[in-house]
Amino acid sequence: MSAPQKVVLMILDGWGIGSGDGSDAIATARTPFMDGLAEGAPHARLFTDGEHVGLPKGQMGNSEVGHLNIGAGRVVFQDLVRIDRA
Repeated sequence: MSAPQKVVLMILDGWGIGSGDGSDAIATARTPFMDGLAEGAPHARLFTDGEHVGLPKGQMGNSEVGHLNIGAGRVVFQDLVRIDRA
């Protein structure tokens, strides 16, 4: 049996992956630590809006909804979506 691997779940509210142009504050900032993590460690992008996080199609997500879905490990449909689907 192999030794256990360590894992980190890092949630950075407000740290988005944007267009990369001059209007993108994250892309224009000096972020050497985060750049190093992105280049050298496994990572994933998450969808944060609409049906991906249990909201109506096209609706922007928020921290509460995002944390709920990450913690549950699945899509948790919000009340409005559950009512519409009933």
